[in-house]
Amino acid sequence: MKTLLLAAWAASAVAVAAPGDGPSDYTHVLPLSAGANQGVLQLRLPKDVYLHARSPMLDDLRVFDAGGVAQPFALHTPTVEARASHRDLPLTIFPLMVSSERAAQLDLDVKTATDGRLLSVKVRPESAGQPADGPARLSALILDLGKDAEDVSALRFTLPAGKKDYSAEVWLETSGDMKRWDTVGAAELNWLVNQEAQLLSIDRLEFDPRRFRYARLSWRSGTPLRFATITAEQSVRTDAAPAGEQLLLQATVGRQPQDLVYSVPPAIAPLKAGLLLSEANVVLGGVLGVYRELPARQVGQGPAWRFDPLASSTFYRITQDGKVRSSGDLPVPQVHATQWVLRTEAPTASRPTLRLNWLPATLVFLASGNGPYTLAVGRERATPAARSIQQVAPGFSAAELAKLEQATAGPAKRQEGSGPKDAVAALDAATSAQRRMLVLWGVLLLGVAVLGFMVWRLLRPSR
Repeated sequence: MKTLLLAAWAASAVAVAAPGDGPSDYTHVLPLSAGANQGVLQLRLPKDVYLHARSPMLDDLRVFDAGGVAQPFALHTPTVEARASHRDLPLTIFPLMVSSERAAQLDLDVKTATDGRLLSVKVRPESAGQPADGPARLSALILDLGKDAEDVSALRFTLPAGKKDYSAEVWLETSGDMKRWDTVGAAELNWLVNQEAQLLSIDRLEFDPRRFRYARLSWRSGTPLRFATITAEQSVRTDAAPAGEQLLLQATVGRQPQDLVYSVPPAIAPLKAGLLLSEANVVLGGVLGVYRELPARQVGQGPAWRFDPLASSTFYRITQDGKVRSSGDLPVPQVHATQWVLRTEAPTASRPTLRLNWLPATLVFLASGNGPYTLAVGRERATPAARSIQQVAPGFSAAELAKLEQATAGPAKRQEGSGPKDAVAALDAATSAQRRMLVLWGVLLLGVAVLGFMVWRLLRPSR
């Protein structure tokens, strides 16, 4: 009797033992390659991870070393990178000619158009110190940058044709109305040709980005020169979004006659969505959304379904004058849904392809084991394993994380014995084993009860 009880206990312990967590427990594995002697690496998750993941939040994602030991990792969304550049702004140059070196404050005769554009700028003869018909020399340059001159941060100069050597110190003042002038700064401009006919030049005057329309350039040393061209450099800041992934899906008929359904991997939460129409000239108005399951109102009834709209638009593909015009992608809320629905205004025979765009996460993992490493994905009811970035790369700044060495992932390989059918079979086997265990315990308890009854019957006559 004691032996039977011990055997039953051991069998039950095996039946409820926790499953393992190794590379063989996942449907797909991807080999990783990276440089040696790097403790922390990063990987932009490939498209295959999102196609084969079973969890919306990538809970079934793991990194294993060569011995099958799980490695610590974190997931984070790539940030938008700001890139600084400049754009050239053309400008108009007006030379100021004076006939006296004693002229300190010049009285300007300015003519402008209705939009503020300079038409002419001259020095009044009475402020130049001599009659207007006297010998004149260059005193300063007035620059008109136009009304769109914002965030100007530098001026770039070009010498006249045939002139190779030049040196001067120039002074720059800016104004918005040609009345009040603000001093911006000065610069030493130099052009020098050495014995090997190599040109060495300092041809830029830099200053803090500012908005102004007019500028005045004067000389503190050197001979005033009318430059061939002067170009203003406008600072341009652009946000470079990380590259995204794209998935094309085919339609099936939905729950309503005007519904087209698209099956989507659960891990994909798109940022943008669009339709690819195959017909030559077609305009299709519709709403993109998802189905939501509602609980049954009464016992015995099946669940109800509700259509939740996410974005509406008019999708089209029109050929005109030999050119194809088509609707682009539109932003959509980031939701995880296994089905996306296109509800048209009326039932249609068209079967457009749904295009989804999403931003893959970046995986940062600690290479604490023995390489090579493997990325595994695809397991039902997996527990989350991702940690915070501070637990994987403590002390790393955002700039250091962005410069981590990139690991590369090979193609996804499906593992036999770890697919959905095998998972269902394993679940059925576990359920059958549990049932057999319950039957066994029932038989044992019944045997104990029978033995107790027999002992009671044997002891009763002796009393």
